[in-house]
Amino acid sequence: MLFNSLDFLIFLPVVFILYWFVFKKSLKVQNLLVIAASYVFYGWWDWRFLILIFFSTVLDFFVGQQIFKNQDNKQRAKYWLWVSVAFNLGLLGFFKYYNFFVDSFIEAVSALGYNIKSVWTLRIILPVGISFYTFQTMSYSFDIYYKKLEPTKNFISFAAFVAFFPQLVAGPIERASNLLNQINTLRSFKYEQASSGLKLILWGFFKKLVIADSLAPIVDDIFTNYTDYPASTLILGVSLFSFQVYGDFSGYTDIAIGTAKLFGVELMSNFKFPNFSRNIAEYWQRWHISLSTWFRHYLYIPMGGSRVSKLKSLRNIAVIFLVSGLWHGANWTFVFWGGIHALLYMPVFLMGRNRIYADNVIAERTWLPSITEILQVLLTFILVTFSRIFFRSPTLSSSFDFIERIGSNFYYEPYMHPMGYRMFDFYLLIALFTFYEYLIRRDERNPFKFKSPVVRFLLYTLVVLSILLFYDDGVNRSFIYFQF
Repeated sequence: MLFNSLDFLIFLPVVFILYWFVFKKSLKVQNLLVIAASYVFYGWWDWRFLILIFFSTVLDFFVGQQIFKNQDNKQRAKYWLWVSVAFNLGLLGFFKYYNFFVDSFIEAVSALGYNIKSVWTLRIILPVGISFYTFQTMSYSFDIYYKKLEPTKNFISFAAFVAFFPQLVAGPIERASNLLNQINTLRSFKYEQASSGLKLILWGFFKKLVIADSLAPIVDDIFTNYTDYPASTLILGVSLFSFQVYGDFSGYTDIAIGTAKLFGVELMSNFKFPNFSRNIAEYWQRWHISLSTWFRHYLYIPMGGSRVSKLKSLRNIAVIFLVSGLWHGANWTFVFWGGIHALLYMPVFLMGRNRIYADNVIAERTWLPSITEILQVLLTFILVTFSRIFFRSPTLSSSFDFIERIGSNFYYEPYMHPMGYRMFDFYLLIALFTFYEYLIRRDERNPFKFKSPVVRFLLYTLVVLSILLFYDDGVNRSFIYFQF
């Protein structure tokens, strides 16, 4: 079920009413409702994939108990941890990467002069959100193994944690120490929390429907027909894609966090205005935070992190970014994209500047940023945007061809969309959107933070009117990260 669908607009208030007015006195019944609603929400795409979620839930619930039971026997506890890892990565590997690795093997063998037919590939449908919920259940097993968490004895609560519908299919990837603890506690309705949730939902819809969906046809046209356009248009296309993917993914996150608030649950922040990052390290502290922290806690630190030699630390950084790239999709373009970010991150790490912006925002104590900060933000945005050529292109060859055409076909020509869109409207929209995000850059959870009720009313009105104005029923409104 899509957030931006009529189905969800009916589904959400029905679940909300049942949750607070019918089942509010019993935690067990309330969590059963969460499970039922989450399974309906997920099964709306394909009910057969509910079997995977349920089986993963049962297995990791049992594994968690076994790891905790064998804490004094390190070898035994590690065995059960590997059961969880092997099952979840096996599930992910089969549905997401089986054909990718088979095709890559066939291509490698063909390059050596041997011809093998693709008889091993299968028609596999990728379950929506599988990369998210498998990582979430694995984190539960890891936290018990590292003695950061005790397993829950309540299967209903654990099942609600795994399948919690607001963040089930595209995150944030929650840790049990945050979400499961809340699931295990009887929630009470708080007007301020619900009001904050509705504001985030509205802002998320604005970013998705107005920013991302309005840019999608333009980006699709440029990337599909890039051989017909000059360098200026190709640069425009990948720049607009940066805003599209940000509006799409962070918009989903805002709706997810806002929806969770309606049910008395606080999810972690996943985006903190990454377009204002001053170097690539800060960018990854602000973009897809739940994934980057997952890799840091469960892969980077166990490998030694930055506590080992510089050479090994660089190796760890490379591994993290390459795995992160592969997590995003079964295509060498994503691995290459991850490799670019590893190369961009390493100099920042070697200069010891990877944490200098961890606790502050651009123009921390002033209204306007300095010239240095502006140049840093522009450079970071250009580098991140360049890498997204590989993220957006279907193949490595088309990615390099796209870049080659920018270098060899460098002249300016005003872009005209085949449907006759007025590009000035989109330029103005992005400029206003960026300026507004700059104004609220200190608090990602309060997009309408102004004290004046008149100003807030005007903002609500403008956002709603913009959604009605830009909404296009003919645009494919699925979220980009659903494919991951």
